Amino acid sequence: AQGLYGSWHADIQRSHRSRLLMGARGLRRRSASLPSDPHSAIEHALEVLDVPAPAVESYLAAALLSVNGWASWCAYERWQARLAQQDDDHIIELLAIRLSWEALLDDGARGAGSAHAAFLAAWADPNRAVARFESQHRVRWVLQRALEITYQRTLRSQLGRGLPPALQAAPRIQAVFCIDVRSEVLRRALESTSTEVATLGFAGFFGLPASYTPLATTMVRPQLPGLLAPAINATDVADTPAETSHLARLRCEALEARARWRGFRATPGSAFTFVETGGWRYAATLLTASLPNQRGVASVDRFGLPAAAAAKLRPRLNFAPAAAAGDRPSPSSVAPEPAVAMAAGVLGAMGLTEGLARLVLLAGHGGQSTNNPHAAGLDCGACCGQTGEVNARALAALLNDAAIRRGLGARGIPVPPGTWFVAGLHNTTTDEVDLFDTDLVPDSHAADLAALQGLLAQAGAITRSERAPRLGLADLRGDSSALYQSIKSRANDWSQVRPEWALADCAAFVVAPRTRTRGIDLGGRSFLHDYHWQRDPDNSILELIMTAPMVVTHWINLQYYASTVDNQRYGSGNKVLHNVVGGRLGVFEGNGGDLRIGLPWQSLHDGQELMHRPLRLSVFIEAPRERIDAVIARHAIVRQLLDHQWLHLFRIEPAGAATERYTASGWSSD
Repeated sequence: AQGLYGSWHADIQRSHRSRLLMGARGLRRRSASLPSDPHSAIEHALEVLDVPAPAVESYLAAALLSVNGWASWCAYERWQARLAQQDDDHIIELLAIRLSWEALLDDGARGAGSAHAAFLAAWADPNRAVARFESQHRVRWVLQRALEITYQRTLRSQLGRGLPPALQAAPRIQAVFCIDVRSEVLRRALESTSTEVATLGFAGFFGLPASYTPLATTMVRPQLPGLLAPAINATDVADTPAETSHLARLRCEALEARARWRGFRATPGSAFTFVETGGWRYAATLLTASLPNQRGVASVDRFGLPAAAAAKLRPRLNFAPAAAAGDRPSPSSVAPEPAVAMAAGVLGAMGLTEGLARLVLLAGHGGQSTNNPHAAGLDCGACCGQTGEVNARALAALLNDAAIRRGLGARGIPVPPGTWFVAGLHNTTTDEVDLFDTDLVPDSHAADLAALQGLLAQAGAITRSERAPRLGLADLRGDSSALYQSIKSRANDWSQVRPEWALADCAAFVVAPRTRTRGIDLGGRSFLHDYHWQRDPDNSILELIMTAPMVVTHWINLQYYASTVDNQRYGSGNKVLHNVVGGRLGVFEGNGGDLRIGLPWQSLHDGQELMHRPLRLSVFIEAPRERIDAVIARHAIVRQLLDHQWLHLFRIEPAGAATERYTASGWSSD
């Protein structure tokens, strides 16, 4: 109730803990003189320490960076609050606590040779320290840039080759995958299995600004990039309202029983007796979990429901007024205008306003691992660290709705009656693709569905074989069954610290038609987003790509970069030593200290060599120069990323082979 700073201020005046641990006499007495307001506390500390005015901003930043994990969490809380048109001051209160400690521990000495004199000398000119650091590392940065140029030259050559002929007619199957770099390998493998398959790349949240609430719970989680705020909610329904209500009751009863049981186990009177008398019953569970197994992914969204009951639930977007929840819309139903507008926007952004195949797969992705506090890092970044299942299934249902299709037709986006959308989930650890709601697929598309399932199985085997050497399984490449079983067991091994390599070695983001990259082996290092500038008359799609997916891919790339080059400060250290903090806040390395940010060393290094080469993201966009320039001019964040060289931008000449590089002073062909 007192807030972060207020709680700390009250505690330090009551408790002897800090004085005893730190050996600081008079700490309680001095703490009583601290202001009760965090803003005033910051001003007070700056006055006590006499920080030089030119150094104040740098000093405050350094104070927060000294507790970077907690500061990052507080910054995230403020970001989320501001997305909801609110605000959050935790980071200011954390800064007040950090500076108050500086003031409390100041010994008061002010003469030559005092600690305060050394402090003033260090902060007299922080820019000089920065310049000295730059001078010391200039040679390393030149070598770093040379490494990036080497990669860029190879990619520019690949992308500038003669374009393969475009598909002349609509393919039998279209598969839309997330732009994630792991999808590049599977897409390439899938296209190699049949000439009747075309793949596309689109951000894995599929353009749905949605949050998700599992049936009969109060949990609400975002299913969209962290840049955005949800505008609509999805939840689970069964095929009839009565069945939905029945399953909701079942889950409520199961969750309430579990809560009571956990409460009983946690009480002081039963904790030790429970372990002594009932702990042995968990031996079989522990033993079973320790043995190799081939289990599938266990979804927390279905917790508390029997498997057969959980299988009846389907995530759906909540639009009103629509048909009753769980009812399939009748041919005469009228779709709400927001639903039609959302469907039209998604199809337009995907470039699927014409030439639709008979079967269109919407494939989200997610990882599979056990006992892994970093599991969200294997899931979809565009879905805020969740899998893409909810988005894919909700969008497929939306686009299969007869009323929605009539509304799309009225907007000039006809969806052929022979087209059916099916949702899937790419398991990036095992490279399997599970399909959902196949019981709704019309009999007329049964052969297409069977063909898709067969091609996905072939593509999965090809992809596993390509990735096997990076997992240390090269000797199993000749035996697809043994390789699959080994990878599946790896995913379920609760001692496995490297279930997959996720996005390690990511280096590029290509925004262009698939014809530009089809048939090229990009080594699983490139995000691929389909884009046809001719279908974007108002430049709105390119603007969306450069301000959302481009920024998110940069975030991902920079997280890998920073965690690799300075894992102590920007990574999370040794994964084996991690302990989860507060259930969801983050991890400690050990049993206390600062929250660790970034990636653990095991996600970047195989024990012998680095598996991620730290390169700044290289973005390639196929579009006229003036269109790209227009987006850069409109968005300061994009300009800052480019002008300050946080990433590299290249332009591909449409229908040509030339590429040019963006610089702060203009475009260059070098």
